[in-house]
Amino acid sequence: MSVEYLVLLLGNYHYILLASVLALGVTVLLSKETKRGKSGIPGSLGIPFLGETLSFLSANNSNKGCYEFVRLRRSWYGKWFKTRIFGKIHVYVPSVDGAKTIFANDFALFNKGYVKSMADAVGKNSLLCVPHESHRRIRRLLSEPFSMNSLSKFVQKIDCMLSKRLEKLERDGQSFVVLDFNMKARRRLMETFKGMIACRRTGSRHPEDFLQSMLQRDQYPDNEKLSDEEIMDNLLTLIIAGQTTTAAAMTWSVKFLDEHQGVQDRLREEQLSILRNKPNGALLTLEDLNNMSYASKVVKETLRMSNILLWFPRVALDNCTIEGFEIKKGWHVNVDATCIHQDPEIYKDPMLFNPSRFDEMQKPYSYIPFGSGPRTCLGINMAKLTMLVFLHRLTTGYMWTVDDLDPHLEGKAHIPRLRSGCPITLTALKNEHN
Repeated sequence: MSVEYLVLLLGNYHYILLASVLALGVTVLLSKETKRGKSGIPGSLGIPFLGETLSFLSANNSNKGCYEFVRLRRSWYGKWFKTRIFGKIHVYVPSVDGAKTIFANDFALFNKGYVKSMADAVGKNSLLCVPHESHRRIRRLLSEPFSMNSLSKFVQKIDCMLSKRLEKLERDGQSFVVLDFNMKARRRLMETFKGMIACRRTGSRHPEDFLQSMLQRDQYPDNEKLSDEEIMDNLLTLIIAGQTTTAAAMTWSVKFLDEHQGVQDRLREEQLSILRNKPNGALLTLEDLNNMSYASKVVKETLRMSNILLWFPRVALDNCTIEGFEIKKGWHVNVDATCIHQDPEIYKDPMLFNPSRFDEMQKPYSYIPFGSGPRTCLGINMAKLTMLVFLHRLTTGYMWTVDDLDPHLEGKAHIPRLRSGCPITLTALKNEHN
């Protein structure tokens, strides 16, 4: 979605509003005839081009979040429905079988379907935006730094950083907003990255991190290294797609644990057991994280309940059929992870925070917070690792109180985030390791 397009919408808002009112009357009169089109998928495409864009924007700006737009239409039409947003026809795919069809045929029948504003934000060389052949090469080169073995060396760095920050916040005695992240403008970040790359290439000392792992390939053949532009665009992708989503997930975990004291107590018991088996002051290791069985289920349940990525957008590359529904070439098909994660036929009492539900193996494609298939989120291991370290240090070192219980969502956010940011005040626990 371009800036010029938004300006066009805003500049002609009154005309659009009038047209929408007139179209609404026509839609009501013809609803019986237009509810189900030739594709067999119910829904309304609204007026030509504009469709239901205004309703979508209204939901996105509200304190209920943009998924309210989906939830409302699903109550009208059923699980499957189609709509038109920003001139494009969208079909929301609500089932495990539908998710399997789409994820298993990425690149063959479907491609990523992010709006243009996302591509503008992360850059044309981002893993989110590049074509198939470039995607395979970039993903292959990025996969090693994000493997669990490579990330193991960062466990103690993350642990040390989080421990010091939590200790300072507790000493200060001030309320701390868990969701504490500011996104800078892309151009400013790009200049910062350029400076970092130049400094790394001329300096004799450097930290071991993602950027350094890429620069160490400078002397490799072209197909075995990333260009500076590819490095910078994918660094930015890691910030947007990684840090913001993980920060939001950590926020939701604090909220859910605060609301479910029994879960919090059981998690703390497991984490204290791990802590007692370590020397006083010792940092966490990958082996420790592998022993966090219940904490891993808390992370999974947090991601299932919070649905940081509401749906996964794809575009049909050709005419096809999904579960008997006809999909036309060029239509956007959105794998509705939220609907799947909240389906009572898949998860008993889906709105209840219950990590123990993951004692049982889940049906394939029924748990998809990171997507699936060849485009599975590259940061899956980093996100899990960060959340486990955070939950360990939080529950073994502190009790906390949530200072603002406002359940409403932040308006105009690209992911579901609490409007309050979930501010908490920490109180140190008294144990032999403090």
